[in-house]
Parts: sequence; structure tokens; C-alpha cells
Amino acid sequence: MKIGILGTRGIPNSYGGFEQFAEHLALGLAQRAHQVFVYTSNLNPYKETEWRGVNLIHCRNREDKLGSAGQLIYDLNCINDARRQNFDVLLHLGYTSDSVWHRRWPRHAINVVNMDGLEWRRAKYSKLSQLFLKNAERWAALHANHLISDSIEIKKYLLAQYSKVSTYIPYGAEVFSQGDVSLLKPLHLQPSRYFLLVARLEPENNIEMVIDGVLASSATEPLIVIGNPATALGKKLQRKYASKNIQFAGAIYDQVVLNNLRFFSKFYFHGHSVGGTNPSLLEAMACGCRIAAHDNVFNRAVLESGADYFSSSEQVAQIINQSPAMAEERKKMNVQKIQSLYSWASIIDQYEKLMLDLVGR
Repeated sequence: MKIGILGTRGIPNSYGGFEQFAEHLALGLAQRAHQVFVYTSNLNPYKETEWRGVNLIHCRNREDKLGSAGQLIYDLNCINDARRQNFDVLLHLGYTSDSVWHRRWPRHAINVVNMDGLEWRRAKYSKLSQLFLKNAERWAALHANHLISDSIEIKKYLLAQYSKVSTYIPYGAEVFSQGDVSLLKPLHLQPSRYFLLVARLEPENNIEMVIDGVLASSATEPLIVIGNPATALGKKLQRKYASKNIQFAGAIYDQVVLNNLRFFSKFYFHGHSVGGTNPSLLEAMACGCRIAAHDNVFNRAVLESGADYFSSSEQVAQIINQSPAMAEERKKMNVQKIQSLYSWASIIDQYEKLMLDLVGR
């Protein structure tokens, strides 16, 4: 098959979860002898036209000059190129600005949309932006040839909201069990003597709730916050918490470094409250972290009994102060779940089978 993947800022990943997902999926499909093309922003620091057997198509992105409006132009540039490519399948990762151009989607390709999470619920967006995103979700749901949901809860939502049946395929992760303690040195950390949070610094990830809970607890260990500090919330948090127990380490995209930080952490906090199966949560599970997660249907669908849950800073403090209940059993349970449900080999199998079925091969 000739497969196009758009909707990300491109690979290699220098941004976030969808880019990391595109890396794994594109590489896995290319290794199975499919022709794979990933649309990549001209702002991506990697400028080659090929990465490990995956073809890269660089398109102009004005996001650096125009902000969010630049994404609309970037998606249009990608779609206009896709119309010339004769793809069998065009996989759209997300819909936020892409679905505006649904009338331009190439008709010769089967357009498959991974619907991601409920973007319009994100607190960082204005009421007007939320209305736009709700419409974008509807355009994607109604005009795609096929929908993918990364969470059972998203699958239920799409059926209830749009009467659209979607295929459930989650994200993947790889079990990580061999840590390298030397990779903690740049942050001056010791194994099991720090807490960790990895997220975009946005309101719906409940970072402030976690920080307040850590500071209210009896813990003396620092909380390491990994994420781009240049967001509005990131700047606010750095001003508010000038504490030696809160370290804003910036964005880290090196997967080996991130996995080691997870592996050696005493506690991993997952504050995400909007969206489906979150990649960073799967990676924490794969690293055998002791996890405390925000209490919502998306996190519970993945973790079930494999975590402590919080919905307030007081509950964060209580989780830290209490004796760990079944901590080792939970860690093992989460690792086993990665191996049985969320392995990359299984995820790539499911995507390949779906695409082959859709094109009738």
C-alpha cells in the first residue's frame, strides 16, 4: 500500500504524542514493505526527505509567525500535496484544523481519521475556539471514510454523538526494564528520590493541582515537571512556584532519557483529564512506575485498578502520605497490560489489517 500520514508536525518527533505515534507507526508499516509518507513541518529541525525508510514530505508551516492560524495553512498545504500523491490510504491524526479542509481531502484515497480526544473541552481554549473545535470534530466525524478511536470511551462517544461506528485501536508502548542511572545526573537526581510529571503545561492536565498536593504533603522529595515552559500556564507556574521542591526541567523528547526518568521515579503523576488513551500514561506503565492519575473515565479505562486516583490537591497529598497499597502488584499488572494490550507490534498489526481491509486487499 501507499500510505500517507498527516496531522502532525512531522518526524522525527520534536513536539509531542502524535508525532511520537507517527514515528512508531510509520516505521513499523515501512518495515512491512509498505510505502509510507509522513507530512512534516518545514519548522522541524530534521530536514532530510527520508528517515529510516520512511519518506518525509516537508510542507510550509507558518505557525511560528501566525500562531494557531498557521496550522490551518500548514494542513491545507499538506492536503493539497496529498491530492497529487495517489495514496491508497491517507491517515489523518487528529482533526483540529485539518477537517476545515474536508472538501479538499483527496477523493481517490480512503481518508481515515484518528479522532484523538475531546479537543473542544480543553480549558486553554476560548469559548469561540471551543465552538470551532466542536464543529471541526463534527466535520471529521461526518466526512471521514472511516474513524479510529484510541479509547473505548471515545468510541462510545462517537457512536452516541454522531451515530458513527469507529475502530478502537489504542496507542502503544514498549516495556522498559533496564535503567541507566547515569542519565539522572544532568538533573542532579537520585533513584526513587523524586516525583515526576510529564505533560504539556496546559490547564486540563491539572499540573497546579499536583504541585499543590506535593507541597501540602509530608514529602521532601522534589517534583520534576517535564514540559515546554513557554505556555501561558507554564510561565505562570514558574512564577508562582519558586520552590526548590518544584523543578521545571523543560521539554525533553529523547525517549531514552524520558524512560529512565520514569523508571527511577518514586511516583509518577498523570494529571491529564481530556482525551483518550494518552501515550505518556502508557509509557509510565511500561516503565513500571507507581502511578497516581487524575480520576476520570479515560484514565480509569486504561489503568483500572493499577493506580491511585485523585481529583483534588488534598487527595494528591493523601496518596503521597499513605503507605503504598499493593504498589509492586500494580506495577507488574501495568507492565503485563502493556505486553498484552498495548505493544507496538500489536498496534501496528491492527492498523495494517484495518488499512488492508479498507482498500480490499
